[in-house]
Amino acid sequence: MKFLVGMSGGVDSSVVATMLKNAGHEVIGATMSIWEKGTTFHGNLTADACFSPHEEQDIEAAKAICQKLNIPYYVLDCAARYKQMVLDNFKSEYKAGRTPNPCVMCNSYIKFEALPQEAKAQGIEFDKFATGHYARIDFNAQTGRYEIRRGADQHKDQSYFLYRLTQAQLSKIEMPLGVYTKKKVREMASEFGLAVSDKPDSQDFYSGNINDILQNAPQVGNFVNRAGKVLGQHQGYWNYTIGQRRGMGIAAERPLYVLAINKDSNEVVVGFEEECERSGLVAENWHWSALEGLDKPLECEAKIRSSQQPTAVKAVPQSDGSVQVTFYAKQKAIAPGQSVVLYQKDVVLGGGIIKTAI
Repeated sequence: MKFLVGMSGGVDSSVVATMLKNAGHEVIGATMSIWEKGTTFHGNLTADACFSPHEEQDIEAAKAICQKLNIPYYVLDCAARYKQMVLDNFKSEYKAGRTPNPCVMCNSYIKFEALPQEAKAQGIEFDKFATGHYARIDFNAQTGRYEIRRGADQHKDQSYFLYRLTQAQLSKIEMPLGVYTKKKVREMASEFGLAVSDKPDSQDFYSGNINDILQNAPQVGNFVNRAGKVLGQHQGYWNYTIGQRRGMGIAAERPLYVLAINKDSNEVVVGFEEECERSGLVAENWHWSALEGLDKPLECEAKIRSSQQPTAVKAVPQSDGSVQVTFYAKQKAIAPGQSVVLYQKDVVLGGGIIKTAI
């Protein structure tokens, strides 16, 4: 079989390319370039982020791996699509007072869509697209649908970020590392003699100040408590997210957390930790994966951030297409704009964008 492997220059994708080559498959390496040439951001930006002006370092690392494996390598320009589908969404969501998740958008529209499409456009032929994600893809013969499953390494599981992948995309994807732990993958990289075996993982979407991307002029607003009492001032509501604790500079008897954001009045509502807890949420813009849809209440599990373990919930479909998700244990910092992903055991049922906490 002929595989196109999405190469990041890191240990995971390098191991995938080596595994597939050693198994006798024809392998082609490709890296997506997403940093628009000529873009100038201020600050000391590190290379350990997905969106970085230092992406050339990753390209050189990926190129070296492909040379070692004696496989073809391509750099595919996805910067325009990335700007349109990820950065523009990032800006509009923060402007609306919500907290976006660029990794969800990137996986759906760039890594698993723009990159393989650009490869095809350049005449690169392949049967399947493989990546180093820590998740599993199976086909359920009973439902006739492809399913995303949590990775075996629960600390590295990336299924939360993949819930918006379509059935057509899933039918053409391989994720060989889903059955391994990160520790095992690093051991394999060392055994394969890969120079990136101890390379640190990318830490975040962007290492600088988000205002580099938003480019909003400072706008003085107030920190207020739930009663509306002014506690201090800030330079713009877009600098804060629900659950944020640091960076407010307000003296208080206990640490304060961001509870809500009001874009119309440029107010950031703050309170104590217990005030962050909510019993549920309403989410919209749903994408269903293992299910075709939800037409009745369902007992399942949910995650509102990638790092947490799924927790028991009841999901109830609403007449407008949204879903109300009620948690049996209250959750902290439910942030509009982030994703809620529903699971049944280790299978991703689907997910949506949080509209409001309740």
